[in-house]
Amino acid sequence: MQALRWDVFCRVIDNFGDIGVCWRLAAALAGRGQTVRLWVDDASALEWMAPNGGAGVQVMPWQPEQPMPQDTAPGDVVIEAFGCSIDQAWIDMKNIANSADSIRATGLYLTQKPIWINLEYLSAESYVARSHGLRSPVLEGPARGMEKWFFYPGFTAGAGGLIREAEAEAVSDGPFNASAQRRISLFCYEPPALVELVQQLACSDQPTELLVMPGRGQRAIDAVIEREKSRSPLWNERGLLSIQEQSYMPQPQYDALLRGCDVNFVRGEDSLVRALWAGRAFVWHIYPQTDGAHAAKLDAFLDWMQATPDWREFHHVWNGLSPAKLPRINASGWAACAQAAREQLLLQPDLLTQLLDFVEEKRNTGMASA
Repeated sequence: MQALRWDVFCRVIDNFGDIGVCWRLAAALAGRGQTVRLWVDDASALEWMAPNGGAGVQVMPWQPEQPMPQDTAPGDVVIEAFGCSIDQAWIDMKNIANSADSIRATGLYLTQKPIWINLEYLSAESYVARSHGLRSPVLEGPARGMEKWFFYPGFTAGAGGLIREAEAEAVSDGPFNASAQRRISLFCYEPPALVELVQQLACSDQPTELLVMPGRGQRAIDAVIEREKSRSPLWNERGLLSIQEQSYMPQPQYDALLRGCDVNFVRGEDSLVRALWAGRAFVWHIYPQTDGAHAAKLDAFLDWMQATPDWREFHHVWNGLSPAKLPRINASGWAACAQAAREQLLLQPDLLTQLLDFVEEKRNTGMASA
């Protein structure tokens, strides 16, 4: 595919997830020879997530409620990540991109309107395959008459795939930790069963190193430890549970950490995909929604994973969807299931490959022509 100019828009809600996915996408596009501008309303997380930036990626400040700069033309492809809305007047190539001022500023006269894509949230629900690749005509506003295209990441052949780096394909399946001590990474919100997990690990006969990621989960674990100390000063008397609070780290370092653990507790979307590529046992803390829609989303994912009954129950308790007691961690059984799912994913084209093919098809068929 020829080199194109891409504009990726990201509105940060979860400071790890939204920008994490968008940065991976932008860096992956640049790695395939594309030129990318990543427009983001809060780029602060990139200071530790991608401290060295990336060749071919330009990070641009963006205020969602403000008009776009009139001397900056849209690229060949414009992506609204997770439904964030951009300035329609800016994307209206007929009035903006080919204006005399824009041509003088950019040196470009564009014969095609940009391919306009809404990159959606990740889900294993059945609607994903039905909705992936559909068009959405713009019926009002400055961009009336243009079309958006829905691109859905997913886990099955009918969806848009997952972002997959070369390191993910190189991971070897099988048990990682041959020593007696197990390593568990913890990246979460405030799960109701966090107290139970800490108690389970402290009472286990197996020594455990718990690596706690920064943010809400780290604050939650600190509160749990204080609670346990006040309840019983000897709560970890045997010292079999070691808690190591981690600092913010670049994405490749976090990915490597997941590959080096026996069990990974992850949250949101980006770290879930990383856990899948790591090929280890994992537990997903799905982003809770006030309308309860996350419950169906979680179950759809567990169905796709063909999760064992104890793994499914652990997820339900961890996510506050069941009042039952937290099951025991079954690292080997869960890892076998995760590795089987990973093998399925490796047989499918990754998200970037599918996205590039999708854009090339739309450009070649002239569906986005002015």
